[in-house]
Amino acid sequence: MDATQDVLGPGYEAFRLPLGRDAEGEVVATLVRRRAPEPSRRAVLYVHGFVDYFFQTHLADFYVARGYDFYALDLRKYGRSLLEHQTPNMIHSLSDYFTEVDEAVRIIREDHDVLLMNGHSTGGLITALWADRVKGRGLIDGLFLNSPFLDINAPAVVRRVGAGLARTLARPRPHTRLPASVSELYPRSIHRDHDGEWDFDLAWKPIEGFPVRAAWLAAVRRGQLRVHKGIGIDVPVLVMCSTRSVKPKPGMDALTRADAVLDVEQIARWSTRLGDHVTLVRITDGLHDLVLSAEPARKKTFAELDRWIGAYLAPTAEPSTSPG
Repeated sequence: MDATQDVLGPGYEAFRLPLGRDAEGEVVATLVRRRAPEPSRRAVLYVHGFVDYFFQTHLADFYVARGYDFYALDLRKYGRSLLEHQTPNMIHSLSDYFTEVDEAVRIIREDHDVLLMNGHSTGGLITALWADRVKGRGLIDGLFLNSPFLDINAPAVVRRVGAGLARTLARPRPHTRLPASVSELYPRSIHRDHDGEWDFDLAWKPIEGFPVRAAWLAAVRRGQLRVHKGIGIDVPVLVMCSTRSVKPKPGMDALTRADAVLDVEQIARWSTRLGDHVTLVRITDGLHDLVLSAEPARKKTFAELDRWIGAYLAPTAEPSTSPG
């Protein structure tokens, strides 16, 4: 497998994973790697959320400082893996993503004895379903879910109507744009050119987002309902989310101190259905992506993750630095 230097610069390598073809043509995923300072048999695999890709270098800093080789997967039709002929984020079943997750895990497991999986938002839902699928095979040793997308943040009647519409259209008109989106106020609150402190590629993670397609939403809802019925992840699971959610409005100060994307009470409720060994931690003033929160909440997130890793995974190296 040939590596090239990643867009993040020195220290980061990128590997293209060919995935064959679908109705739109060639499909690829991208595996990004940053090695720990010393040779390591421990690794972590990060999977991003919707309208997202891996750019959080301080998350990689956290893991490599603890002796973990860091890997991140840009899923098909996201970020580094989005090709010109493709509809961004388009998918018909969340299980389609299992192909690239399987391949990433196979590659990582060739050289590592311990593997932690880390999923954010939609990536949290995908990795939870994947972990349930491979239970009993010893492929991962723990699962950390950062604000996983376990339910649709809308009133019950809107969830039913929206999911029903998506399900009806998913086969005959899968690309239909639905009247649903993530408010642009959240990405504005985190990008350094607007109200935040973080830099990311606005072609891969645009402020206005990407359209929500019927097939994508139907696939997500099927996955969420599977979790609601109860799945059986057989490794320790850490779920973290903010202590509160807000409906974003222009000029709202709380945008920088709450989850403006998902309902954190839904996350807390459904996390109990993931498996028998689930730890739930709530972060005061945490954003939707907790590692992009303001410094106090961000440090609390990393401290809780560090504590959990020390308790449930193999002993780690002493951290050489604190994450930014």
